[in-house]
Amino acid sequence: MAKRNAIILAAGKGTRMRSKLYKVLHQVCGKTMVDHVLTQLEKAHIENIITVVGFGAKTVEESLGHRTRYVLQKQQLGTGHAVMQTKDILGDIDGETIIVSGDTPLFRAETFEKLFQYHEQRHAAATILTSVAPDPTGYGRIVRNDVGIVERIVEQKDANVQEQAIKEINTGVYCFDNKKLFAALNKINNDNAQGEYYLTDVIGILKGEDEIVTAYKMDDFDESMGVNDRVALARANKVMRNRINKHWMQEGVSMIDPDTTYIDADVTLGRDTVLEGNVVLKGKTVIGNDCYISAGSRIIDSTIHDGVKITSSTLESAEMHNGSDIGPNSHLRPEAEIGENVHIGNFCEVKKAYIGEGTKVGHLTYIGNATLGKNINVGCGVVFVNYDGTNKHHTNVGDHAFIGSNSNLVAPVNIAKDAFIAAGSTITDSVEQYDMAIARARQVNKKDYAKKLPW
Repeated sequence: MAKRNAIILAAGKGTRMRSKLYKVLHQVCGKTMVDHVLTQLEKAHIENIITVVGFGAKTVEESLGHRTRYVLQKQQLGTGHAVMQTKDILGDIDGETIIVSGDTPLFRAETFEKLFQYHEQRHAAATILTSVAPDPTGYGRIVRNDVGIVERIVEQKDANVQEQAIKEINTGVYCFDNKKLFAALNKINNDNAQGEYYLTDVIGILKGEDEIVTAYKMDDFDESMGVNDRVALARANKVMRNRINKHWMQEGVSMIDPDTTYIDADVTLGRDTVLEGNVVLKGKTVIGNDCYISAGSRIIDSTIHDGVKITSSTLESAEMHNGSDIGPNSHLRPEAEIGENVHIGNFCEVKKAYIGEGTKVGHLTYIGNATLGKNINVGCGVVFVNYDGTNKHHTNVGDHAFIGSNSNLVAPVNIAKDAFIAAGSTITDSVEQYDMAIARARQVNKKDYAKKLPW
């Protein structure tokens, strides 16, 4: 098999996005557009990938890392000029090269693979990836002769009435014999209204040299969607979201209302998990089997094990183990780890804390910078006081301890297993096993004092 290469064109600024963020770095379902393109090329087993960068080069390189090599297009002088920048890396290599834009996030690896196969089977010098557009306005048209051979690509502004009626369009993705590509690039010029070097001119040069130029027509027009403004970005997000949701439903996940379920591209879900509407799963979140995620929940970069129930709550970089539950209206912040069969009730917040198996944190409680053992009862309104104004301090609570309602545990402090904290206490010293700590002022009743008040 010939060596397969890929060039991603990602040098444009994207002025129509009206954004300080470079176009290819805008996200579709939690992943930048150019990352979507790179990921699908990787899935198509293309190892030699070069990304042409220009505006925001450093930011694009930081985003994609070492998964691709980079070349810099210092001046944006057209798509042909962009490809020319890769000559030092690719110019003398045998094989085939696919060229794709970094602002087309909906292409699939399967489509790239089929394009390569079609190109190789026909021993073509160039193969254009095409599709049939419901409304081809604005796209370059594929003009074929009577026997179906591609004659030329006609841009919208140059098309006559008959050509404008053609619905087969150029998606902007090409597969070339690599050496023939760079030989033809040496022959193009910028004698046009824009003063740019167009990659499409290579097609005409190859045709003029009697090389084989073919076109592979893909089935799904939506894949070819290029994103040039926020309206197209919203459409791409919708298409990708529907694709993701369909995939997970086919894998055994139930969605009460897929139209209002938002799942990022890198999220993983287990079977027999149920998602209600208005659920948002972001980043690299992993959801296990048999979970139930209710409406209004938002989970970011978190790991949820099997049989977990999350009710209208927010999780960020947190972990919940088997059989645990949370909510409604609670918040797990980064480095919160909830053990097996732990109950976190309503209006609770946990940050940088481990809560052991079977412990119950019913309601209106803050736990931060702490380690809690097994089968502890944490009463209503308990606050782990972890911050002294300069530093954060840690609290340890042993197995089977009882923390009475409205208690404050002022860190650093250790509460031994089987200890008992009386309700309303402010604990500043450690408590030994089986001890009961009471730290509150003695109640004093002032006889008839209320009669002296003005009301």
